[in-house]
Amino acid sequence: MGTIEALSLSRFAAAGSESDRAARLLADQSGTGSPNVALMVIPQEGSVDDADVAAEGSRLTERLGSWPGVTESWSYWTESASMLRAEDGSAAWVLAYVPGDADRVRSEILPGLVEEFTVSDGPVRVVVAGADEVFREVAEQSRSDFLRAELIILPLVLLLLWAIYRRFRVALLTLVLGFFAVFGSLAILRGVTAFAEVSTFASNIVLVLGIGLGVDYGLFMIFRYREELRRTDSIPDAIAATLRGAGRTVFFSGLTVAAALAVLFVFPYPFLSSFAYAGIAVVVVAVAAALIVLPAALAVLGTRVLPRRPRKRPLESGIWYRVPAAVMRHPVLLGGAGLIVVLALAAPVVGVAFGVADDRVLPATAPVRDAYNLEREVFAGQDSDALLIVSDQKVTDDDLGSYAAALSRVEGALRVDTREGSYVDGAPVDGNPSARFNMSDPGTWLSVIPSSAALNSDVAGLVRDVRAVDAPADVLVGGYPAELVDYRDGVTSYLPAVAVLIVLLTFIVLFLMTGSVVVPLQVSALNLLSMAVMFAVLVWGFQNGGLAWLTGFTPTGSIEPSIPILMFCIAYGLSMDYSVFLVARIKEEHDRTGDSFGSVPLGIAKSGPLVTAAAVTLAASFLVYATGQVVFLQQLVIGMAVAVLVDATLVRAILLPALFRASGTATWWAPKPLRALHARFGLSES
Repeated sequence: MGTIEALSLSRFAAAGSESDRAARLLADQSGTGSPNVALMVIPQEGSVDDADVAAEGSRLTERLGSWPGVTESWSYWTESASMLRAEDGSAAWVLAYVPGDADRVRSEILPGLVEEFTVSDGPVRVVVAGADEVFREVAEQSRSDFLRAELIILPLVLLLLWAIYRRFRVALLTLVLGFFAVFGSLAILRGVTAFAEVSTFASNIVLVLGIGLGVDYGLFMIFRYREELRRTDSIPDAIAATLRGAGRTVFFSGLTVAAALAVLFVFPYPFLSSFAYAGIAVVVVAVAAALIVLPAALAVLGTRVLPRRPRKRPLESGIWYRVPAAVMRHPVLLGGAGLIVVLALAAPVVGVAFGVADDRVLPATAPVRDAYNLEREVFAGQDSDALLIVSDQKVTDDDLGSYAAALSRVEGALRVDTREGSYVDGAPVDGNPSARFNMSDPGTWLSVIPSSAALNSDVAGLVRDVRAVDAPADVLVGGYPAELVDYRDGVTSYLPAVAVLIVLLTFIVLFLMTGSVVVPLQVSALNLLSMAVMFAVLVWGFQNGGLAWLTGFTPTGSIEPSIPILMFCIAYGLSMDYSVFLVARIKEEHDRTGDSFGSVPLGIAKSGPLVTAAAVTLAASFLVYATGQVVFLQQLVIGMAVAVLVDATLVRAILLPALFRASGTATWWAPKPLRALHARFGLSES
């Protein structure tokens, strides 16, 4: 638990973006910023304008303003700000600003605030809200899901492993490898937190990947050891042969998964780089456990890993031989049919829409959801999510009025507040100017209150239009909506480079393993098909709500772009994991027989059942998290579970042999200079 406590609660941030620079300038010059603490005040009966409710609202505003760490507070009752009042008078906001690091706000300030200010009796009901509270609850829920998942995954995976091995002690040994990977990786992450920010969500990925890769590598090593024991009576010789064969393959598998995850370091965002640290730590520990700890355990167990009733059915009679053999005989018919099925499954991906995250990533039972559901229903605007415009130059009153009037005419802008007053639809409105907009240093700032409709439909368009308005000075547009848009735009701008880099890195690893330039291209193409199916599940199931009945989430019509990126890097690495084991056995048969066609079904027959067993175990581990309450993690694990299962069955049993049949003897081809390079530096399995 020490590691989990050390992890960061940091939300999405785009350091150096316009919104980030705006926040820093505003904090430096005026000591304020976007309200990061909010209280939704809901009368038990009557209206927010009733005398007793107004008195309680004013008291709450004063109490919140005097809370340790809070530097300013304001509300509908103290500012006469109509946007802080529900249109029907059923609720109103109290807002506050706490300067400093978001982690400190969430870990030190908000827990006490929630305990002190959450009220369900008396004249009003009070719900603590705000962007920081949303992300704090997301982080706390993910921690709770982590601990609950540990309790479920342990017996589930052990049961699946027993069904695979039919030997309890071997199943337990494999599971121990998985937990060794989990706890070893958490220890590494604890060290990483000393010099880098690591998101609390990284612990969830450590559990899923640690169990998955630890079990995968254990399965591959133990089954190969069993195979070698049938060839020799010498346990040391069997272990040595296992390390030369499956051990080399495990090494390459770890290398490909680590390469795929390392691509996340391309993004200058701690939220994403956290998963690179976590994933690479898992790979290092899992590979070390498989290559160092497991052989020692096998030496102790000796022949007790063998099944009590060994199967004597010939490989050629099994489905994992007969299906690829049939595909090799009819590659166009069966391969074409398989491709049509995969493309049909992937079709929804063309409708993907990237958006920003909000409170709906939490379960419907989360208290903060009540506040924001009410805001969407009965508030015209969202003052707590205002766009903040700041300049380090002093703007004259006349120029400021003209600029504010122009901003108030932007579609989706309900009101603009300045030091001189407020503007709606291009004209000033009655009301006293707020002292919040006074700055001690030369400079100017103002806020644009967006409509609820604009925030819920096209927040990126609103931010773009506000930034496009001619300003009388150099300005920066910030505020929470702009932060999310800048983060989304920054992430999506890296997508092409990331896709190219991840394919290139895994291409290099596969070339070093096989000595072929054709096989890496074929495997990469198949992996991309699996990724398309995974993203289609994301679009159909979560963006469009097709799986809402299953997990109970609230569809928003868009996908936060970090999730597809994480899914791509992790699932691509796992797909390469299975590809490495399949291709390694096919290449081994090809090197032994020289038969480019017969080696394919034989290699798949030797590795396919094992790959499928590993995929089912990994998918089951993933799906445990689908019972969690955070939509981010539901999206991640369900999408990856589908990708792993499709990849290990339909893609590897049908599409891979069809591609290998089409390429024929050219499958293992490489230009002469690259053949020489591989002969010198290649690390083939044997």
